[in-house]
Parts: sequence; structure tokens; C-alpha cells
Amino acid sequence: MVKLLIGVVIAAFVVIVGFLVIDPNIQSATNPNVVLTTDSNSKYSITIEGEVEKPGTYVLQDGTTMDQLISAAGGLTSNADQRCFFSTTILEQGNTYYVAPLYDESDICNTLEISKVNINTDNADTLMTINGFTSSISNAIVSYRSENGQFETIEELEEVYGIGPATYQKVRNYVILHE
Repeated sequence: MVKLLIGVVIAAFVVIVGFLVIDPNIQSATNPNVVLTTDSNSKYSITIEGEVEKPGTYVLQDGTTMDQLISAAGGLTSNADQRCFFSTTILEQGNTYYVAPLYDESDICNTLEISKVNINTDNADTLMTINGFTSSISNAIVSYRSENGQFETIEELEEVYGIGPATYQKVRNYVILHE
């Protein structure tokens, strides 16, 4: 009887693993936020977080745009700030992209719009109004965009001298890329 029970458990395990290999669209039980979609032309995975219907990691074709990634993630939520991304930006392999909220998430009625600065057009003094941007970081942002052109993604802030992951996490809800 014990041998039969062990055999059934092993057979069930083999069947489950087989289905996961055969159908990669099945959500991972260990991480329900990761959804993989595949086709024969897939090149790499990209993660999206924030104000999208299905945040997670998606396997998409080379040359995927932000708009295509948002579509794969089920679209934007009603609280998504469309000023925080360019829909035509070509995304890079392995990166995580963030869609910031328009309204303060602690405001139950979602009527208090978050005050934001434009990292592509605002001067250093205006950038300093955001908690986390010191005068040296604000000047570095202005310098970075004059040397490299406008920011294409909010995540590009991490390339600015003085902005690491902690500062990026702190300010990402308070910046936009365009009006």
C-alpha cells in the first residue's frame, strides 16, 4: 500500500512538471506575479511594476515598446500616470519598468493628485522640491540630460551620479517625463 502511494505521488509530480514544461503560460505557484508568455520569436524577459493590471515578468520580442509591454500586462489601472513613460520607448532586456500612480495611494478617495516634477524640462531649483533630490543631485540631473538628451524612462535616473536604488525608489512616484 505504501509503495502504491509513493508511486502515485511520484507520477503526479512528473505530470505537473510535464505540464509546466509543455505550457509555459501557466502561472508560477511560487510567484503568482510572474506571468510568462512565449512564442517562437521571443528574445528576452522584461518586468513591469506599478499601475498596470498584471504586474510581472513577460517574455517579449526584441524591439518591444513600452506600449506593447503595458498591453501584455493587461493595460493600465485607472490610477496610472501616463506622463511617467513614453509609449514608443524601445525597452531593454532584463530591465524592470515602473508605471507611477497619478493619485496618492494613501488617499482613499483618490482625489489628491501627487505633486510631480518633470525631469526632462524642470530646472535644478524645481527638481529640489522633491524629497530625495538634493542640490547636487538636481544639478547632476540637469547635467545628465544636457549631455545625454532627454530621459526616455524613469529608470534612467539610476544612471545619474548620486542616484542609487534607494533614492530611485524614494522619488519614482514624484517624477514625470512629459506633460
